[in-house]
Amino acid sequence: MATIFPELTKSTRSRMTPGERRFAERLKMLLEDDYLVWHEPPAGTMRRYPDFVVLHPSRGLLLLEVKDWRPDTIRAINTKSVELLTAQGLVTKPNPLEQARQYAYNIVNKLKADPALSVPEGQYRGNLICPYGFGVVLTNITRRRFEAMGEEALRETVLPGRRLICKDEMTSSTDPEAFQERLWGMFDHAFGDRLTKPQIDQIRYHLFPEIRVSAPGELFPGDDEETTEETIPDIVRVLDLQQEQLARSLGGGHRVIHGVAGSGKTLILGYRCRQLAQAATKPVLVLCYNIVMASKLRSLLQDRELSGKVEVAHFHGWCAQQLQYYCPDLQFNGDDAWKHRVEAVIDAVDKGWIPRAQYDAVMIDEGQDFAPEWLRLITQMIDPKSDSLLFLYDDAQSIYSRSLGFSLSSVGIKAKGRTTILKVNYRNSREILTFARDFLEQFAGDASSQDKPNALIDPQACGVSGPKPIVRKKRSFDDEAAFAAKCIAKWRKNGIALNDIGVFYAKKWQGRKLIEKLNNDRIPYYWAQQGPSKAKYDARENKVLLTTIHSAKGLEFSRVILIGVGDLGENPDRVEADARLLYVGMTRAREGLVVSASKKTPFVEALLEQPTRAA
Repeated sequence: MATIFPELTKSTRSRMTPGERRFAERLKMLLEDDYLVWHEPPAGTMRRYPDFVVLHPSRGLLLLEVKDWRPDTIRAINTKSVELLTAQGLVTKPNPLEQARQYAYNIVNKLKADPALSVPEGQYRGNLICPYGFGVVLTNITRRRFEAMGEEALRETVLPGRRLICKDEMTSSTDPEAFQERLWGMFDHAFGDRLTKPQIDQIRYHLFPEIRVSAPGELFPGDDEETTEETIPDIVRVLDLQQEQLARSLGGGHRVIHGVAGSGKTLILGYRCRQLAQAATKPVLVLCYNIVMASKLRSLLQDRELSGKVEVAHFHGWCAQQLQYYCPDLQFNGDDAWKHRVEAVIDAVDKGWIPRAQYDAVMIDEGQDFAPEWLRLITQMIDPKSDSLLFLYDDAQSIYSRSLGFSLSSVGIKAKGRTTILKVNYRNSREILTFARDFLEQFAGDASSQDKPNALIDPQACGVSGPKPIVRKKRSFDDEAAFAAKCIAKWRKNGIALNDIGVFYAKKWQGRKLIEKLNNDRIPYYWAQQGPSKAKYDARENKVLLTTIHSAKGLEFSRVILIGVGDLGENPDRVEADARLLYVGMTRAREGLVVSASKKTPFVEALLEQPTRAA
């Protein structure tokens, strides 16, 4: 059974013509498991849409146009166009075979420009490494009826029989082998070895820029390829097939994604942003708890067409904006000002001072950190006509004592039957994920009980293997800071970009000590210490990020240093919360993790006992 993107749900079927629905069902049922099929995807740089793209590791790439035309509606046809009789009279449409041909050539030219996808030598040097073909599906015309529509010579010129699938060749009783023979008869050549998984991912990378996993400082990969020459990375990263299926198949209404750290939740959010913003008549609101994360998302949206359609904010900043715009006379100061602002917004919405239904869609990232009363407020901001909500969370990363101990339905989120669980971690190397998971289980093991509503998901490693984390016990925090600076200097010398390095400390005073050392060593950094500086963080600047572990939630870096962790886990009432916090910090690292402490605590002892490597 083929994998079809998006999944054939009631929602996706409603966007297909009757013939497209039937043909999609036949593709799904009559092809084997290793076939991938996309319905109406954007194709290459032209952003044009063939009806179906079919990819098979051995067969190659096939582009298909589907037409629901009936025999009596076709009045004239040539190699370029078709004249059709419609309810509006005679209309001229492009010849679908010519459309499919152009789609195929655009895509093939794009793919073979990548050295990884072109034949390096021999007879076919410079050609695409896999065969390709194109054709037309006539869902309401049988083969016999088609052959009676004119002289064979003319038919073979405008719609060659081998490039057609007709109505009687795609029935529910069609033999799978005969169906596939029709498909692959549309190819001119058969050559090349079976495509590997990396090669298939490379093809997907070029065909569908929206599924690219971005480089540091870039959440939404650009698709303005007409104006800039594209640089292809040595190793491409794309959403895996499950992530792509989920992102493409998210229907309307409320959707919940419960995923482990590094499972691609924010990538799916980014895809959904683009998808919804294209058709939105009101803004799309993206909320998270973390100021630094909101700043990163906001800065990455500045250069895109989404910037005027998508509003990104951390929750308390959004509350302040609502009061400033609708209730400017309400002013709050002091340490509890954030709490009073939230209460004031809730009250103002209840009284009608702040309007409901301000947004076409709302997306909540790191939802485990949101209090129930916040969620009740936010769900009222969605326009009932669209009623679009995406809620993403991971209870293993709940560090503010607000783990989801309540039902989502109690706060207005209609999650029944609409929750997807992502168990596979793609961000961290296997060694980092194992290290973090083993540590967390020692101090938050009870939270994995499946009887609890906030049960932890056991993450499954999918990342590449890498070096084991480094754990160092130093004599003083000054020694920790010196060791951190030494690591940064070494990574910088080895070609790691500074904005792909994060240094996260446990207590605020440690940040002040740390910058003294970085200043002395002339290492460029950005210190996100307070609200204003956190709000101005720009992930594109080539500087090391310094901030608290709390503020690192939602971020990721090639290299991460966790410093001063001896100050965590000392309070018996906060052991589990601090363990979760440290887990969050560890899982920010994709490839390299360094942990240091200058105190002896149960946390530090547990870390030192785990398999690590020498510096």
